[in-house]
Amino acid sequence: MARRGERTRSFTAEPETPPRPCDQPDCPEPGEYRAPVDRRHLREYRWFCLAHVRAYNAAWDYYKGLGPNEIEGHIRADAGWQRPTWPLGRLGSARPIDPSLLRDPLGLFREGAGQAPRRPARDETPPELRAALDVLDLTWPLDQPTLRARYKELAKRFHPDANGGNRDAEERLKDINRAYSLLRKRLMPRSAAMEASPAPAAG
Repeated sequence: MARRGERTRSFTAEPETPPRPCDQPDCPEPGEYRAPVDRRHLREYRWFCLAHVRAYNAAWDYYKGLGPNEIEGHIRADAGWQRPTWPLGRLGSARPIDPSLLRDPLGLFREGAGQAPRRPARDETPPELRAALDVLDLTWPLDQPTLRARYKELAKRFHPDANGGNRDAEERLKDINRAYSLLRKRLMPRSAAMEASPAPAAG
């Protein structure tokens, strides 16, 4: 294992193998570090000592001798790892899968499958009813049977007799009654609401 700060060589010869000479002319140092020959022969290497491989790398210019269009072509090829590419959808079919070709016991490929049912946005709820709906933990739109069933459930749960006279439960029941009354009036048919309202006094 290399110690911290120790430089790892790219090639380590067997102990019996004589050291490879540096490819720099007249250099007596062993060639322990490799560098590609040129742009067209990236898997063929020259071997240098540390000083000369640093000089070789500093002078390396992959695009040397190429024109602007050739450089751009190399960059585009490198973006796709030197492999051919096509625009999306060019080789495949854009048509949806025919459900009859698949076993689909869960109906996952049916049209509209996988889409969550649309719930009314909170902005569609009448502002004056939001607090009452929150008290009863209900959502809008609402119908009478749902409101009545929820009220009975909460009234039974928070009735003082069922909570040993607990004051918090009593206050909660008052809020439930007020919320129920407001929502019931809102859901009451217009004719019934007019009958329930007191008649104006005769002048």
